[in-house]
Amino acid sequence: MNDTSIASQPSVLLTFRAENVRSFRDEMEFSLLATGVAEGAYVRSVTWREGGSPIDVLPVAGVFGANGSGKSNLLKAMDDMRNLVLHSFRYGDPEGQIHRRPFMLDREARDRPSRFEVDLVLDGVMHEYGFLLDDEKVIEEWAYRYPKGRAALIFRREGDHVEAGSTDRQKTRAVQELIRPNALFLSTAASAKHGSLLPLYQWFGRNLHLAEGDSRPWRQALTTEMLGRERHRHRVLALLQAADLGVTAAQKREPDPVMADRLRRAVKILQGVEEEPESDEGPTFDELGVELLHRGVDGEEVALHAEDESLGTRVWFGLIGPVVQALESGSVFLADELDASLHPSLVTEIVRLFQDPDTNPERAQLVFNSHDPTLLGDSSGDRLLGRDQIWFTEKSNDGSTRLYPLVDLEPRKQEAIGKRYLEGRYGATPILSHEEFVAAIELVGTSSR
Repeated sequence: MNDTSIASQPSVLLTFRAENVRSFRDEMEFSLLATGVAEGAYVRSVTWREGGSPIDVLPVAGVFGANGSGKSNLLKAMDDMRNLVLHSFRYGDPEGQIHRRPFMLDREARDRPSRFEVDLVLDGVMHEYGFLLDDEKVIEEWAYRYPKGRAALIFRREGDHVEAGSTDRQKTRAVQELIRPNALFLSTAASAKHGSLLPLYQWFGRNLHLAEGDSRPWRQALTTEMLGRERHRHRVLALLQAADLGVTAAQKREPDPVMADRLRRAVKILQGVEEEPESDEGPTFDELGVELLHRGVDGEEVALHAEDESLGTRVWFGLIGPVVQALESGSVFLADELDASLHPSLVTEIVRLFQDPDTNPERAQLVFNSHDPTLLGDSSGDRLLGRDQIWFTEKSNDGSTRLYPLVDLEPRKQEAIGKRYLEGRYGATPILSHEEFVAAIELVGTSSR
């Protein structure tokens, strides 16, 4: 296991909890804390208080389950929390409702509040932050830090009343005059430059970046911007070449002022500095002004038009920027359907970049979901994922999602996890009937006659 020191001041995610959020009707908890069955090579020892023993944290976790079981909703719930923190004061309508996603398949749940909580290590000290809200208002909000192992109040809010901790009390009282029922105190305090709360707010700006299909244009814009930076260009090109996509080099056209401004704005949207406009789907790959060069049969490098690049190439291009950014900054990166349009070997290499302390010295963390059972491993050789890095989602009869870790099922060290998963030994697999598929096709045939 790797040692660290207070001087390195690590910031990592420990746990995320939510209730009545998207398909999670009941309380769920997701953890990146290592367990007793952890693979030692993957564990990071992180200082979390002054003078205390470090805690063991995991750099990667993968979530597996059937279609529609809620895998994506775990990542989206984290992204929901991030957006509420970053935007509830700056971009929220002072008289408007709070944008939240309660469990919609239960009338009683739709009217109940939603809860979000995180435990994280920020600059070498553990913090706890969370809030409870409904469609109209923030009901509760709290933040604690543990500098010496015991909870020290930063602030606690109930409705419009805020109890201040021992630091920056005067500033906390001043911010209280600005709070709105539909805006988080942390978001409000950051807008007022509250010194002791800015680091916590900024953590959300740097972390929980969600890569999903809809965000690909913004991610491709980030990779494009990195191609224009000397310190990033060689790393971006190396990852393009290492993916065996036939790309030998890349060249970037100088965009016109309007497109240059749009690209800068796209990067700000991805980083949470600006809110994504509903009317803008982001720049297309063609609009980025990037040409990827491929080696022709005679050895000449040929630039292909954007529409001639494969979907896999464009997907990989959109992942390079966020992956490099996460590894450099030590942030938490969320990847929805990491295996979509990518070969399993390429997905494996992404995971290895985060697992390997040599390529991930800043303790970045990757949380992804996938359908690919080969990532779960078999009973021989080194595992890509440790047993405590594997989670499952399963849909209950009422449509709600149950999230549970593999370690709850007490797998043996040499267990063929991928094989047993496909056999349905862990649950989290679809229950399909060939007869029902046949009957459906027969109905189609009947209706067409």
